[in-house]
Amino acid sequence: MTILITGATGQLGNAVVRHVLARTDEQVIVSVRSPEKFTLDGVEVRQGDFEQPETLNFTGADKLLIVSGEAPDTDTRIQQHKNAIAKAVEHGVGHIFYTSLTDADTSTVGVAVVHKATEEAIRATGIPFTFLRNGMYHENYLGALSGDTVAVSTKDGRIASAARDDYAQAAAAALTTPGHENQVYELTGSTTWSFPELAGDRFQDVSDEDLIAAGVPAIFVDFFKAIREGVFAEVRPDLEKLIGRPSTPIKVQ
Repeated sequence: MTILITGATGQLGNAVVRHVLARTDEQVIVSVRSPEKFTLDGVEVRQGDFEQPETLNFTGADKLLIVSGEAPDTDTRIQQHKNAIAKAVEHGVGHIFYTSLTDADTSTVGVAVVHKATEEAIRATGIPFTFLRNGMYHENYLGALSGDTVAVSTKDGRIASAARDDYAQAAAAALTTPGHENQVYELTGSTTWSFPELAGDRFQDVSDEDLIAAGVPAIFVDFFKAIREGVFAEVRPDLEKLIGRPSTPIKVQ
């Protein structure tokens, strides 16, 4: 059994590789844009860029994890993913895993468009799939929560976030155990929290417009709106089941 992981120089992808190596002696391959940035031992390293599909080499992969890429706009990001999916078909990959987003097929969050389109493209291949629909990451909010003033537009909206490493462990578990064909896993933390709860007196309720005027990127404002509307408040059991324990609670330094 050969497992191939893309995006292995990124924080999530690298963590997945580490956990896979700890769980199995099967062959592990990584596909990365800049091989010189990958420093883990015990794996085969292939250079590959989603924007240059001719560089992608998934040959020999029984299981392929496509870690969602980054791009400046939605259309480019979707095309990058479709490039990887097309190569998976061309190279005879046996099973495609994809790091998606909570409720990707129904979510109103702007970035969900990318994940819905990618999931649809994977389904259309007919190759067995596993969608790892990651919820919010603790790490996305620790910076804001550590400030002297925590000015956000979430009001008392709750977030069932989890640590990046927990999501990585879940992906590694799915990649190294049988029985995940054509499964969709909704991955969230085991508990919820809110900004007023964690920030206390430092919490400042502001509007989306205030944040935009202050230069906060639109994608973050969109997520704050979603939190305010309860989009990420539901606790799902799938993460606990995959990692075999409750998720790591958020901890503000």
